[in-house]
Amino acid sequence: MADQAGKDPTDTIGFKPLYAQVRERLMRRLVDGEWLPGMLLPSEIELARQLNVSQGTVRKALDSMTADNLLIRRQGRGTYVAEPEESRILFQFFRLTPDKGAASFPDSQVVSTGYAKPTAIETGSLRLAGGEKVFRIERIRSLSGQPILIETITLPSGRFPDIDHLTIIPNNLYRLYSERWGITIGSAEERLKAIAAGSRDAGRLGCGEGEPLLLISRVARDLEDNPVELRWSRCISREIHYAVNLR
Repeated sequence: MADQAGKDPTDTIGFKPLYAQVRERLMRRLVDGEWLPGMLLPSEIELARQLNVSQGTVRKALDSMTADNLLIRRQGRGTYVAEPEESRILFQFFRLTPDKGAASFPDSQVVSTGYAKPTAIETGSLRLAGGEKVFRIERIRSLSGQPILIETITLPSGRFPDIDHLTIIPNNLYRLYSERWGITIGSAEERLKAIAAGSRDAGRLGCGEGEPLLLISRVARDLEDNPVELRWSRCISREIHYAVNLR
């Protein structure tokens, strides 16, 4: 993987540029748990020495991982593995924003938990093996004490052993996945659709039956692109909106 004249090879059909190969090797350190959330990474010079590439190639790989919120650069202190409680990581996966005022992360109240036989959609979305059960969490999320959405979260039981032993399910689930099971959420795909509130959701959200809700379906994936969570969120959009920055 050595650089030639300190330059990356050009990207050609069937080949990855050198920085992308370096990124893959660094990603493996995250996946294998060699680099844990909050850990300070070796310097660019040291990583370049370990991988036998130029410092510029390492910097480009780290920049790519930082852009994906996997790493955090702290001025004068170095590069760290991102922690799921970092504010910018939280808002990477929470896009609902008040129409007025600053964005804030919602509180949560767990309504129910338990194992269940998966539906066909859950089986397909999570790529479940035959006979594998799922663990479902339903919770209400609020901003400033006002319920804004109900979530139904489905997890493959094989990836989250003994999750039913938890006495408390924290607000920040992605931090829980990382700390307890070593699963880091690296990406997510969301789909949005308008629906009408059913009687059950209306009662919990304090809205009228039939009121328009925003349905957000999300499949979250780990660093190896394996689906590990299916989440359905039904949201009141009276005073909030779904915000995305396109750059």
